[in-house]
Amino acid sequence: MTIRYLLPLAFLLASCAPDATQTEVPPDATEVVKTEPAPLTYMQPVASDADLDSAVAPYVMARGAGPSRLSPDGTTIATRLSLTGDRQLYVMDANADDPKETLQQLSFGSGITFFEFSPKGDLVFGSDNNGDERENYWRVSKVDGVWGEPSLILAATEQGFRQFGGFTSDGQTIVFSSTERNGADFDIYKADVTSGEATLVYEGVLGNYVQAVGPDGRTAIISETVGEDSDKLFALDLESGQRTVLSDPTPRANHTDAGVEYLSANSVLLATNRGGEFAALTLFDVSGSEAATPFVPAADRDVDGFSVCGGSTLYTVNQDGFSETRVVRPNDENVAVEGLPAGVHSVDCAGSQALVRVSASNIPGDLYHVDLETLESRRIFTSDYDTLDPAFLIQPESVRLNARDGVEVQGLLYLPRGALETPPVVFMVHGGPTAQARPSYNGTVQYLLSRGIAVFQSNVRGSTGFGRTYVTLDDQRNRLDSVRDLVDMLDHLESDGRVDTSRAAVMGGSYGGYMVNAVLADYPNVFDAGVALFGVGDWVTALEVASPGLKAADLIEYGDINDPEWRAFYTEISPIGKADQIRVPVLYSHGAMDPRIDVHETEVMVRALRDNGIRADYVLMPDEGHGWRKLSNRLYYERVQADFLAEVLEK
Repeated sequence: MTIRYLLPLAFLLASCAPDATQTEVPPDATEVVKTEPAPLTYMQPVASDADLDSAVAPYVMARGAGPSRLSPDGTTIATRLSLTGDRQLYVMDANADDPKETLQQLSFGSGITFFEFSPKGDLVFGSDNNGDERENYWRVSKVDGVWGEPSLILAATEQGFRQFGGFTSDGQTIVFSSTERNGADFDIYKADVTSGEATLVYEGVLGNYVQAVGPDGRTAIISETVGEDSDKLFALDLESGQRTVLSDPTPRANHTDAGVEYLSANSVLLATNRGGEFAALTLFDVSGSEAATPFVPAADRDVDGFSVCGGSTLYTVNQDGFSETRVVRPNDENVAVEGLPAGVHSVDCAGSQALVRVSASNIPGDLYHVDLETLESRRIFTSDYDTLDPAFLIQPESVRLNARDGVEVQGLLYLPRGALETPPVVFMVHGGPTAQARPSYNGTVQYLLSRGIAVFQSNVRGSTGFGRTYVTLDDQRNRLDSVRDLVDMLDHLESDGRVDTSRAAVMGGSYGGYMVNAVLADYPNVFDAGVALFGVGDWVTALEVASPGLKAADLIEYGDINDPEWRAFYTEISPIGKADQIRVPVLYSHGAMDPRIDVHETEVMVRALRDNGIRADYVLMPDEGHGWRKLSNRLYYERVQADFLAEVLEK
């Protein structure tokens, strides 16, 4: 490992100042002399065979297809793969006997952030600078059957956090949202894909995002953020910039997480929980009447994705994190697609052609073709397992329990196979907080299981997937109730008896990193170690400097940090104010380019623990943002993390 030093900003500024003759003046007896803190040591990746040779490496190297799309004519599959170590855009022949044999890489550099097919079959994709989330937009086209080189549509700007929206029907214009006007508010723009000329259509406040563009190119469906879990819905005239309200319910609701598709110039299909606890497929009139008609009757589980396939609609529902894929046929028959593995499904269509991506605890990313007439599914792309045998990868069971206040919470329990003794357990806490632990492939989980360590992926209150009410239960002053859920979950596992809760660690990234800091500080005798990746240590500073996308949701989720009442509340509950109560070793890590949570949030915790004599290892990734994208960095970090957990859980 390589040790580096973080010098205080004042020292760096002073060292860059021009030379000047200075006279030393002794401080006055009444003067307060401020001293800079000592440099902070940290670890960072270096080229080493140890990373590739480590026991965890095969679990990191196992990989499959990422998000995947069908071209409008159904002949081409575009997908994101990490074959070179960075997430790049690839295409393959959808009709080949083995599409994998036809793979062609279209993007290069530090990796892509998204991609979409245009109605004409071109591809637009985004890229940023090592995770800083200021995107360039690129276009790549097929000429005489041959894909060309990417051409730049829009260059990144310093203040421009962008969110792609869609295309006009001729494929010549893209519509997107961006903060480039003032670095804070998301406005709506349209841009010509050939000239790159961009026009401001609608000047927004906070979070405004394009969900779909109408078939006539004159209107778009846009959403306005209401907290992290909900939104308002509008039709936007792309010529005049006028908005028309489509849905602004009380209490708040979600309309867009599953996507939005125009069925005609006057109607769109989406999934919303406006009428109940769970999101159901619903038709909306976009003429301004706010009329909505159920497309599929509501059930006790969310619709979390769909795609219109000619006269049929393919959609997925979420039950305790596991997907079921179903089809609504033109005669309104609603049937399940058979032959898909249990896991997390995402769907896409082109006419009558259907593509399903499956990620499961034992499947990094497989692609299936679904015949919408027979409903038969056929695997056309298989994951690469490196040296792993997928038969030995373990699937979880869903565990539900009542927290101490009676709220039912849920998680996914993974138990190692053939353990000779009751295994220790690692709790994993997802980010968000409006997200959900689901049974998709996770190399860290499978590696820990191979070492005889159980894993519990928690879905504390505030998680998605369990109803409209559940996701609000950690809002604002209820923040610490979700932290307490982790303790109740561990108590339940102790009563269950299948894991050794006297050897328990807690791990999380982003908001999950905050949860690690919080539970270790508020309940210092519960967990034996922590792993906090790019998490919050001080809510006051974190909310003050959050990226525009986060600030757009923070007022509902957290309250207004500029209000003295909320400032006092977050000062009181921030882990940094209780860091002296953390008594166990913690592995911290952060990306230097992170635009969402400033690296200060990790460093303030590292310094506080070390000052208190508590072990606080620190990994700083100089070329990463909010998470690790690069394979070399992931290999390094996973080795460090594996060594840390092995050490702290040995008793």
